[in-house]
Amino acid sequence: MMGLVADRLRADANRLLAFLFNQGILDEQFLQLQQLRDESSPNFVSEVVNIHFHESEKLLRNLRSLLMDREFSGYNKMGIHLNQFMGSSSSIGAKRIRNACFAFRAASEQNSRAGCLRALELLEHDYCFLKNKLHELFQIQQQRVLAAGARYPMQN
Repeated sequence: MMGLVADRLRADANRLLAFLFNQGILDEQFLQLQQLRDESSPNFVSEVVNIHFHESEKLLRNLRSLLMDREFSGYNKMGIHLNQFMGSSSSIGAKRIRNACFAFRAASEQNSRAGCLRALELLEHDYCFLKNKLHELFQIQQQRVLAAGARYPMQN
């Protein structure tokens, strides 16, 4: 019975991953990150991704703060934050977020505050979507591990 639950959870995780790849939300870098996980560090991927999310929230706050400043002229400073965000997103395979950063950077290079605000809204939306979906994936994977590990000895 528990094996069936683990199999169902594995299928759920695979469907969710397929959706994230098919929608261009993740790329192959995420799979490479998953390959680094082993028995000694089963939570490796979720730990790396959570570090990314923690740092991303700081970067999003900094970007919003820069844009809300009435005397805003820090397009160069914004580019530094965006480069950090792009690098971090690339390292975990967050393709859609990386692409949103490119669009944001293009708006900042044109010194377009309105374009930057639109790009920030899109970036925040994509970030929240990815965070929710990866949280869901990690929960499914954790449930699967628990279900697979809860095996009982056969009674003779």
